[in-house]
Amino acid sequence: MIILNGGSSSGKSDIARCLQAVLPQPWLTLGTDTLVDAMPASLQASDGGIEFAPDGEVSVGPEFRALEAAWIDGVAAMARAGARIVVDEVFLGGPLSQQRWQRALGSLPVLWVGVRCDAEVAAGREIARGDRIRGMAAAQADLVHRGVVYDMEVDTTRTESLDCARAIAARLDAPTPAAGAPSA
Repeated sequence: MIILNGGSSSGKSDIARCLQAVLPQPWLTLGTDTLVDAMPASLQASDGGIEFAPDGEVSVGPEFRALEAAWIDGVAAMARAGARIVVDEVFLGGPLSQQRWQRALGSLPVLWVGVRCDAEVAAGREIARGDRIRGMAAAQADLVHRGVVYDMEVDTTRTESLDCARAIAARLDAPTPAAGAPSA
């Protein structure tokens, strides 16, 4: 497993696609957008589901958390069944978000990757994308990394996604810490 954590428009999805191109075996990519897109419209913009405020703030309720827990367990089951998976995540809860994944993944080998991007650059990408609420990228740029422990970090501010993917792929070939234990 490779878990990419970064704010909105930081370049995680592009890195995930590049990883699929540079890694010798087939890897699936799944992300928080996959989960949100799969939810019924009634949970999007609802108190119990997920809400996107006009300023880009994201809040989630208990119904979202319940579905998220099931989704995380399902992704972990796919990995235990032998699928190689790149997860494109946004740890809005910082270390609590990482802990949810760690509990579900148990002893599976995981490479934890922080995907950083300067808030202003991410905000520019957000505008260019046109499918995000303005302000989300800037609000999440640092927030999602607070208290999270990574095996490695990449910064897409000035580094192309393909170069980041190559660095991640090279790290997969290097020795990693005990499975499931994040390292600095």
